[in-house]
Amino acid sequence: MPDLLIELFSEEIPARMQTRAADDLKKLVTDGLVEAGLTYAGAAAFSTPRRLALSLDGLSAESKATREERKGPKVGAPDKAIEGFLRGAGVTRDALEIRDDKKGQVYFAVIEKPGRLAADIIAEVLDNTIRNFPWPKSMRWGDAPLKWVRPLHSIICILSDEGGAQVVPLDIDGISAGNTTRGHRFLAPDAFSVNGFDDYEAKLKRANVILRADERAELIWHDATNQAFALGLEVVEDRGLLAEVAGLVEWPVVLLGQIADDFLGLPPEVLQTSMKEHQKFFSVRNPKTGRIERFVTVANMVTADNGATILAGNQKVLFARLADAKFFWENDLRVAKAGMEPWLEGLSNVTFHNKLGSQKDRIERIAALAREIAPAVGADPDLAEQAARVAKADLSSEMVYEFPELQGLMGRYYATEAGLDASVAAACQEHYSPLGPSDDVPTAPLSVAVALADKVDTLTGFWAIDEKPTGSKDPFALRRAALGVIRLVLENGNKVPLTAAIDGHGQQRFSMVGIPLHKDRSLTETISANAFDLLSFFHDRLKVFLKDKGIRHDIIDACIAMPGNDDLTLLVKRAEALAETLATDDGENLIQGFKRANNILTQAEEKDGVEYSYGADIKFAEDDAEKALFAALDAADAKIAPAMAAEDFSTAMAAMAAIRPAVDAFFTDVQVNADSQVLRRNRLNLLSRIRNLCLSVADLTKIEG
Repeated sequence: MPDLLIELFSEEIPARMQTRAADDLKKLVTDGLVEAGLTYAGAAAFSTPRRLALSLDGLSAESKATREERKGPKVGAPDKAIEGFLRGAGVTRDALEIRDDKKGQVYFAVIEKPGRLAADIIAEVLDNTIRNFPWPKSMRWGDAPLKWVRPLHSIICILSDEGGAQVVPLDIDGISAGNTTRGHRFLAPDAFSVNGFDDYEAKLKRANVILRADERAELIWHDATNQAFALGLEVVEDRGLLAEVAGLVEWPVVLLGQIADDFLGLPPEVLQTSMKEHQKFFSVRNPKTGRIERFVTVANMVTADNGATILAGNQKVLFARLADAKFFWENDLRVAKAGMEPWLEGLSNVTFHNKLGSQKDRIERIAALAREIAPAVGADPDLAEQAARVAKADLSSEMVYEFPELQGLMGRYYATEAGLDASVAAACQEHYSPLGPSDDVPTAPLSVAVALADKVDTLTGFWAIDEKPTGSKDPFALRRAALGVIRLVLENGNKVPLTAAIDGHGQQRFSMVGIPLHKDRSLTETISANAFDLLSFFHDRLKVFLKDKGIRHDIIDACIAMPGNDDLTLLVKRAEALAETLATDDGENLIQGFKRANNILTQAEEKDGVEYSYGADIKFAEDDAEKALFAALDAADAKIAPAMAAEDFSTAMAAMAAIRPAVDAFFTDVQVNADSQVLRRNRLNLLSRIRNLCLSVADLTKIEG
């Protein structure tokens, strides 16, 4: 079975597109070959700045012949139906067979496809792949209609086995497939031929091209860390930057450069961001001081002076970049030390959303809400309001204007320079968190208060103007904001009644000019409807969050149906206790007993037109199992009521599950619908006690199965 090698050689492919492009090449080619009837043992895709490559091992030499029988319309069916069948089957009318069927005679098409050589299939699949490749951006050059990310120069497409290698005949707008490629643009620019993947990879390395991106990345990291270690320094880890730089070079040469003393006083994050964003440099830190003192750049060239000229040029450009950063920093410090008032006033001219006012309007609302939330999370209300008022001041700073990704972090520096409390400065940075499921959650009470206020303000605002997530669309990241609220509350164990926060904040929202009320609702009704809808959105996000922790959605639904469902911490404690209870035999079997009791009771109430909700009396109990159930319910009531009051859900659930043996025995030994109406009513009221006791813990009607 032959092996296949494909290489698409072009001008430089943007680093951010390379990995995805290699994966797309692999998927498109392998899917096309399999669909055409070929099989293969293994496939691997590779990328460098100037090439995409694909290697397939153990490819079948040809596809097998196939024979398919396809049933068509009845004989005598309309011509349009028959013609549609012919087109779908790819046969002519005279090739149809007439066969007897249960409902009469019908047409059958016998579709026979002969086997095809692998080379013919590969040429067809690769042609289609190249012409329809899903580049995010592509271009045409010259007069050819072909579009590619950058001008495509050559194509390798060879099949090789123990008998040798053959080029697969293929021509794409004048670019004919062959068995030659080129190495490094400057170090080994001459063409050379290859006869298979192993030969291809080895000759590329001799021509100063490392084919595998992970090997280039490993080499960069190894050399960079070794050079830094030799000076008692360490490279700041950045896997994203490492992957990007590995996509910029085919023959990485690591160079360690110096940062001028003028800039060593800049915050390390400023140096790191500036060097990463503008120069793709790695930062090198002094572990003793935490300062960024040097940088690592990766050249794609070996030079006679060991990179001295390259370093000198990079350091000259870096000096200019860092001079700008230093200018921004010094200007910002002057404003910060004066109290940041110009920045806060400037935010009145920055629109948050055309229907939701300016950033300054938003800050006023967040400050008010942070003050309300503060006691619930153990924060000082005055400090919470102060922190919320300055938390977004850095959005007006020159540094954040230049580097938006530093928002919050610069706010912490500026708040510190302004002489504000350390917890206020920390809140300036931390109130944006968590930004994603893997992001750390703030734990400082002040940071939690401002973070919650920020996210609740965002959610209530966009709910007020009916800009809610739909399907996969969530342009304002509202799902992320809701998950942020959930994680802030749960991971800090806070009791924050969301309804009160949403309702109170809604009053501010709808009092703003430009937010319309529903035509059939009052202000209060509109706010209440939006609060209920937003709380349901939180519950949906909570289900997703808890599903990842192994808690079923029906268990969460059973707890959401209970009072206090806007207290997420309380809700999750109840759900965890119920999940733990239902995982036991008693808990699982009790569900069946509860549902049986509920079904019998519901049917009787519908039939009799009355509600059996009280009046069960042990003096009417005749059977020992009946008396034992009274005793079990009395014992459970005595434990469940105080446990629920103390929010000790585990104890309450355990007490509920403990009645299971008595319930089972009752249904085994006792006839509920007795001939005596006195006994029947008493037993139905006893079932009502089972239902009420279980429903006092969780709505077990929501439990599936």
